[in-house]
Amino acid sequence: MAEILALLLTFLKAIGKYRWYAVAIAWLVAVIGWAVVYRLPNDYQASARVYVDTQSILKPLMSGMTTTPNVEQQVMFMRRTLISRPNVERVLRMVDLDIKAKDGKEHERQVDELMGAIKVIGTERDDIYTISYNNENPKLGKDVVQSLLTIFVEGSFGGKKQDSEKAVQFIDDQIKMYEERLAAGENALKEFKIRHMGLLPRQGTDYSSNLGDLSEKLNQARLELLEAEQARNAIKRQIAGEDMAPAADATNIANPEIDGRISTLEKQLDSLRMQYTEEHPDIVSSKRLIANLQQRKKDEAKKAAKSGDPGAGYSPMLQQMNVALSVEEARVASLKARVGEYSARMDRMRSQSTAAPEVEAQLAQLNRDYSINKENYEKLVQRREAAKLSGDLSSATDMMSFRVIDPPIVPQTPTGPNRARFYSIVFVAALLAGLGGAFLMSQVRPTFLSQHSLREVTGVPILGTIGMNWTEQQRSSRRRRLYAFGLAVASLLTAFGGVITVTLLRAA
Repeated sequence: MAEILALLLTFLKAIGKYRWYAVAIAWLVAVIGWAVVYRLPNDYQASARVYVDTQSILKPLMSGMTTTPNVEQQVMFMRRTLISRPNVERVLRMVDLDIKAKDGKEHERQVDELMGAIKVIGTERDDIYTISYNNENPKLGKDVVQSLLTIFVEGSFGGKKQDSEKAVQFIDDQIKMYEERLAAGENALKEFKIRHMGLLPRQGTDYSSNLGDLSEKLNQARLELLEAEQARNAIKRQIAGEDMAPAADATNIANPEIDGRISTLEKQLDSLRMQYTEEHPDIVSSKRLIANLQQRKKDEAKKAAKSGDPGAGYSPMLQQMNVALSVEEARVASLKARVGEYSARMDRMRSQSTAAPEVEAQLAQLNRDYSINKENYEKLVQRREAAKLSGDLSSATDMMSFRVIDPPIVPQTPTGPNRARFYSIVFVAALLAGLGGAFLMSQVRPTFLSQHSLREVTGVPILGTIGMNWTEQQRSSRRRRLYAFGLAVASLLTAFGGVITVTLLRAA
């Protein structure tokens, strides 16, 4: 600690030896620095605050009918791109700064300086944005802020409208292209149907299903034909070998109508038994119907036997059997014609077994392509109307309103530079410069201020020291120099205080 104090004392002594140089350097630096600070141009800040209202009643009303523009994102984009080079060049033209540029380099310098001086501060939560610009010309600062505010508002409205117009134009081009595709598809379908008129499937059917249906109908017609032939043959046998039974056997009298129905049902029963069991509802129903017909036959035979007319069981029956035979012959002929027609159709379809599936595949592909183009066309038409409505909606002022809270005005008092701070910095720098200059001179022209320093430098032992015996005149001269030094330092402090006071008064 003692060494530090000794070193500090030595330092102060060295500076004290050249104190007048220190004062002179401090005065020189202070005066020059204060003059430079005084000559700094005033800096005026023009600013404006704007509130962007993004809440609109049109949003819930138009939901589902169109694409509602994201106004929050749009405003945020404009805020981030407001200080872009194209916008700044537009501001230069609006405030007539571009005419001052002599060449391209000067213009680029103006753009860079303006981009660095403009500030846009905002909060997404409150939707309040502040645009500020600093310049030594207060009117120019106000004009720049007003131009930026105009660009901010116009850009927020115009960008979305332009995007909507481009989207509508693109959709219109796509609609025209799909209209051409639909027309070509319709012509292709028409020509294809004309070329393959006989091979086209009916609606909801195809070649395989038509072939299966026709085969089923043919089998059914053959079965009905077989049944009709059996019934006809049975009637013929009854007519050819008919022999009247005695009266005692009247219950065995033949009834062609009932016998034919019983025979038909028995054949159907045999066919059903080949497919189902005895408990199947169709088999049980057929058995019950056969039993009812047999009982009816017996009842009618009993009634005929009780009449006592010997010819009652003969002539009328023969007539009935002839009538029944005629009916069965006609039915057989009809069924043969049906079987023949179905067989011819089956042969024609089998001959088309190669061409028909290919025609169906080509038709399905044409219909599929036409359906896809038609669906896309209808969607594009809907999107075009939605895009038009979106463009109109985005240009409506109700979707996004701007409220200027603080309009830009010409500032009357400068916001900078902070001369009081700069004066203080210059004063501190002047003191440090004076002390540093004195110390530097003490190092350039060193002297031994103590016997300790002399002993350390020379290495020679010091036997003693002799003090200076000042005369009265010398003491008086030293006091005057000391007073003059204090006065010089005090005047420097006073000058600093005066400069600060004047600066503060002007700022107030």
